[in-house]
Amino acid sequence: MWADTLLSLERAHLLRLLLWAAASIVVGTALLALRARQGDTAPLVRHLAIQTIAWGVVDAAIAGVAWPQLTLRDYASALALDRFLWLNIGLDAGYVGVGLTLALCGWRLGRRLGLVGAGVGVIIQGLALFVLDLILAAQLRAAL
Repeated sequence: MWADTLLSLERAHLLRLLLWAAASIVVGTALLALRARQGDTAPLVRHLAIQTIAWGVVDAAIAGVAWPQLTLRDYASALALDRFLWLNIGLDAGYVGVGLTLALCGWRLGRRLGLVGAGVGVIIQGLALFVLDLILAAQLRAAL
């Protein structure tokens, strides 16, 4: 693989992450605004929206910090990126598990819908990051 090809793959990944972050912030804010406008304080929707916004802000910060640090990589650095990416994929799967645990506990412990909403929000974000990271991992495997 050429270093410039890898650099373009990394840039595309960060752009996808930034797009997901922006969409998360916009959707979460819209959910909160819609609920506030209707005078409804549904805890499930409110906590889902809060999770969505918070994850969007963190994802945007990660992309913003990583973008200026992008450089051409040698083979060893590309392998390190691949290993780091697979670590992130494992963490993404863990986020889904944590979200599922939160949602199930919230439901089983007296229908605490705020906890259910937060859990669903974590599941959605974990799945999205899992897919985004898998896309880059597949591209790296094809290119290496």
